[in-house]
Amino acid sequence: MRNIGSRVTVAAAALIAGGTASASAQDADELSKQLSNPVASLISVPFQNNFEFGAGPDDDGFSYTLNIQPVIPIHINDDWNIISRTILPIGFRDYIPDEGDIFGLGDTTQSFFLSPRQPGPGGLIWGVGPAFLVPTATDDVLGTGKFGIGPTAVALVQKDQWTIGALGNHIWSVAGEGSRPDVNQTFLQPFVSYALGKGRSITLNTESTYDWEGSQWTVPINLMFAQVTKFGEQPVSLQIGGKYYADAPEGAPEWGIRANITFLFPTK
Repeated sequence: MRNIGSRVTVAAAALIAGGTASASAQDADELSKQLSNPVASLISVPFQNNFEFGAGPDDDGFSYTLNIQPVIPIHINDDWNIISRTILPIGFRDYIPDEGDIFGLGDTTQSFFLSPRQPGPGGLIWGVGPAFLVPTATDDVLGTGKFGIGPTAVALVQKDQWTIGALGNHIWSVAGEGSRPDVNQTFLQPFVSYALGKGRSITLNTESTYDWEGSQWTVPINLMFAQVTKFGEQPVSLQIGGKYYADAPEGAPEWGIRANITFLFPTK
């Protein structure tokens, strides 16, 4: 598992090369803009690779998480969509004391957003709905052992090259293993993205979680560069960037690298 970092080099090379064929500038810019909108009418299937370092009691541990995150808009009528957003993590940890190397599935987060098909006043785009935590983890280290539910919402504005907004949820556990701690956590993801043209964009966000049971923040800050291109006839977005933990529980990773490939399926 230590050679897993070589995938970052492969992703970076693909990003610089721009894929096997360039998407047209107009199509690439439009897809890039839709990707910055979590409730856009665009089917996307991201494979988000997170390589994280500096974990464990000696600050030399390694963590890898692959988040498979399909986003699927469901057309209700001319005015409304429901957006299904799934996050299925597959993780590896080598720094947990007395546990050895751990690899397996994590807990699944499933969200549904009811969102208007057209922007509101001032170009406001929004969505609200429920979020569910499903205990699919194959190891206690990788999950909570709890079923959870709570509200989720997103709001953003897109103007010229800018996309500015925030996504959040709060989940409480409602069932599961009685011996495991309850889940009571808030997730906040403010984001800003700037379109550079020709399908390129740069994004800054945080993916902050506050654990109300443990009174602990986890605050990774991500700076990402993305390029929309094509592999044959398939539109894809390639993204790479860095991550720094401004706050985290003791023993958590300190920094990381993120490399994404997102398969895009535009809808009418």
